[in-house]
Amino acid sequence: MKFYFTYIVECADRSYYTGMTNDLERRLVQHNEGIKKDSYTFKRRPVELKWYLQCTNPTEAIKIEKQIKGWSRRKKAALIEENWQDLVKFSKNYTEYGHPDTRKPSSAGSD
Repeated sequence: MKFYFTYIVECADRSYYTGMTNDLERRLVQHNEGIKKDSYTFKRRPVELKWYLQCTNPTEAIKIEKQIKGWSRRKKAALIEENWQDLVKFSKNYTEYGHPDTRKPSSAGSD
């Protein structure tokens, strides 16, 4: 059976790169060797694997990659840390809940 991987690496500048491959070990070597000078990770090496998901369907792996690429850094960090509570919190719709930077402080726990 063939496997496909959606993955997140952390770059030397602490940014995240999300990708998809059918050979995770080979792809990590390629990122760190700097095969393509115009790639995102070339000037941000070395990279370190932080998270991956193994799939049996390449279409599913691509779908997950595209979904994660649209996430904020903190949502990606919650996934990497398996912090499911924050992952859900950071998934909330800003139009319904407001952007986290503009929300009023909660009155919960205050007298």
